Amino acid sequence: MIPSVTIVIPTYNRAHILPQAIDAALGQSHPQTTVMVVDDGSRDETGSIIARYAKHPRFVGVSLAENVGTAQAKNVGIALSTADAITFHDSDDIPHRDKVTRQARVIGNETIGAHPCLNWRLAGREPETTIQVGGVLTHHELILPDGERVEIRRTLSLVDDFFPNLQMAAGVPGDWTHVNSGLFHRSVFERLGGFSDCIEEDREFRNRLIMAGEVLWVIPEILLTKIETPDSLTQSGATDYDSPLRVADRQRVWDAVGRWFATREVDPVPIDLSGVSIRSCTDPSLCDRSALSRMARLEGRVA
Repeated sequence: MIPSVTIVIPTYNRAHILPQAIDAALGQSHPQTTVMVVDDGSRDETGSIIARYAKHPRFVGVSLAENVGTAQAKNVGIALSTADAITFHDSDDIPHRDKVTRQARVIGNETIGAHPCLNWRLAGREPETTIQVGGVLTHHELILPDGERVEIRRTLSLVDDFFPNLQMAAGVPGDWTHVNSGLFHRSVFERLGGFSDCIEEDREFRNRLIMAGEVLWVIPEILLTKIETPDSLTQSGATDYDSPLRVADRQRVWDAVGRWFATREVDPVPIDLSGVSIRSCTDPSLCDRSALSRMARLEGRVA
């Protein structure tokens, strides 16, 4: 069975590029796809962009009352989604038309097994048993502000925080953005929680999946283009790879990996949205009603 999918697009003050991300997401060939834009308290024309798509039958725009950060905006999407699987696209991401279809077919494949040539017991599974794939990643490309095109293809870089000694000649330092292109079975979030509230949330989530023994499948093709602009988090001086904020968050991520090597224990990250308030929702029928009610109660209404 091919699962239903929610594409969550968290966004903040990026009305100038948001339409291309929405159009590409709505244009996916997988018919059971809902596009959910989570507006993280934007102060620009993002509301007008969302209103433009409000009547599309597979689109829902959720506007938060205050800015809570990318990680929490993604957690809102997880909580509100009713689909079998969830993927997260940034507002500067353009997925190729068949990206979600290709990923969903893997997630829904009930015949994938644990081949006995691999040491599956280390991942808590027995050889020759059926496997539920937890996440399907794809290769992708970055278009940098100066026009340079960088292909993210090194699957080995998924473990760069575990085995830095294997990462020489990697080019781009690390491949944590691999996770940006992932489609994840919703049971992964039930077991491990959501995104940690930091700007290295993708990297931390990726590591938690690996440490918990979740099965990750990589489609070795470029199925997503990320067009980075000067206001992207990885380009802005306050949040780029060398910024004090990101360096501190990266150290937290590395400390968690160190604890895992010592204890082999993985702590879930519970999704706590008690401080998040939804200002409006364009189509409540496409959301989990109980989660929507909990977050909308402070505003007292949903659109």
